[in-house]
Parts: sequence; structure tokens; C-alpha cells
Amino acid sequence: MIDITLLGTGATMPLPDRALTAVHLAFGGRSILFDCGEGTQSAARKAHVSLMKTDLIALTHYHGDHLFGLPGLLQTFGCLGRTSPLFLTGPDGLEEAMAPVLQLCGQLPFDLHFLHLNEQGAQLSDIFPHFPEESFLFPIPTCHRVISQGYRFSLQRPGKFDFTAAEKLRVPKPFWSLLQHGKTVTLEDGRTILPSQVLGPERKGLSIVFSGDTSPCAALSEAAEEADLFICEATYGEDSYADQAEKYGHCTFSQAARLAADAHAKRLWLAHFSQIMEHPEDFLPNAQTIFPDAVCGSDGLHITLRFEEA
Repeated sequence: MIDITLLGTGATMPLPDRALTAVHLAFGGRSILFDCGEGTQSAARKAHVSLMKTDLIALTHYHGDHLFGLPGLLQTFGCLGRTSPLFLTGPDGLEEAMAPVLQLCGQLPFDLHFLHLNEQGAQLSDIFPHFPEESFLFPIPTCHRVISQGYRFSLQRPGKFDFTAAEKLRVPKPFWSLLQHGKTVTLEDGRTILPSQVLGPERKGLSIVFSGDTSPCAALSEAAEEADLFICEATYGEDSYADQAEKYGHCTFSQAARLAADAHAKRLWLAHFSQIMEHPEDFLPNAQTIFPDAVCGSDGLHITLRFEEA
């Protein structure tokens, strides 16, 4: 089960009902914050989302509307007595971009660690021992005016555990959990038991893709393949802004919808709306003609994704 909440859907400048970009993802008592635009803390309180247990903040790029909420959030963590370490990740140049942010924050009572993801991504349990071993985070190279990346988070699901097979193999019950989580075990009698000997076929997991700022690009469409939720920037509602979108590295509603359709995504949430759109929902038909299940994002929009049965 994964909970996703949009905390900010605005671009460039916040509006009374539209904070700047931020997405909160929670699962198994752990959480990741994607971007941290101005207004993130207020939006989180309105949405009844706690940011205190955030383990990782994943930045898509270093433009202010995606990170100006970060100094305040870090200070809040310190004021509320956080002592557990916090990880930050982002595209190349992370340390340089964070230097002035950390200077603004002053001394913090918790450790900050910089996490550099390569194209293979990371099994999060290798970094955070308390994370499920089935959780993975992958960076997605995107096309913006500066170096940028989106993210694909996946929660894989192993096959069903075959209790009968485990009993026939005389595997002691304390080893069952390790095998179910994909670990090979060696028994006291010297036998090696592989997960494949006691697990059925891998079942469908869950995946979420967050674009950050980008023009349409093949890498994003490929990463969003069959995603359970695709959160895509859609700065401009009308195709008449296509040239401007290309110039500044953004998408129109119809371009975001085409990315989702080409990727066969299950759901599409549009976000990162230009301040020139007072009512983004007025332009939603431009996306729904291409991707009928498109939704116009709003601050506080929430969904709980669950594994399919079986």
C-alpha cells in the first residue's frame, strides 16, 4: 500500500490555494518528499500529512519554485527536535546547490546526507535498513532548461510463499521470511535454499512516476510504462502555448496526456500549473480527449494505491 498526496501544484509563484511543487509519498511507515516548493509546510498541514518522518527529499532540479520551501522545512525539523538523519538526492550539482540552503538554516541537530543515484537506481533498503527490501527509486533524465530528473518509485511484490514446498524441503520457519523477501538461505545441514524453490511467480507491484519540470521526452514515457500513477507537469493548458512550453522546457496538457497514453499508464495527475491559469480544470478536456482518465491535480489531492489481489 502506498499513499500519495499532492502538496503543491503551482509553478513559478504560489497562489492562495496553490502552493509550489511538492509530492509526498508514504509507505510502511516511511516517506519520501519529491521537491519542496514554497508553501509545502502549510499545504502539508492542510492535507493532514506529517513531514517529520520524511526519510528522503528527492529534488528534480534546482530552480527556486521546487526548493524554496526547503530551508524552512529543515529549520522546522530542527525546532521540533528531529535527531534522525535526513537524506537529500537530486541531479548533478547537489552539494553546490544545497550550500546556500544549508547556510540559511544554520546549525541543525540532525545529520544531512547526500545521496547520488546512478541510472540503475537504488534498492532503498541498502540505504535505509528499515525500508522494505522491495522498494526501489530510479532517476529519470528529463528535458528542462537546466539539468533535471524525474523519479520512478516502485514497490515490488514477490510471489506467494509456498508453505507446502518449504515444509517438504524441511526449511525451519525462522528462514521463511528471508526467503519470502528474496534472500537465499543456508541451512544448518549445509543445504542452500533459493527463493525460487519456495516462491510462486512474481506478482504485480506498484509504481509511481513524478516528472518534475520537463518537455516531452522518450525517457519519461519509457519510465512511466504501465505506472499505477503518473504525476506529470502540465504548465500550459492550451496547445497555443506549445512553442512557449518548448522554449522553457515544459508540457502542455495534451502533451502530458500523450506521454501517459504512450506509456499505458493507469492514472495521470496533471500538476505544475502556470499562474496564468486561474482555473486549470477548465482545460482538462484537452488532456482527456487523449487520456480519458486524466485528473487535474489540486493541493491536497490524495490516493491510496493497493496491490492487486492474488
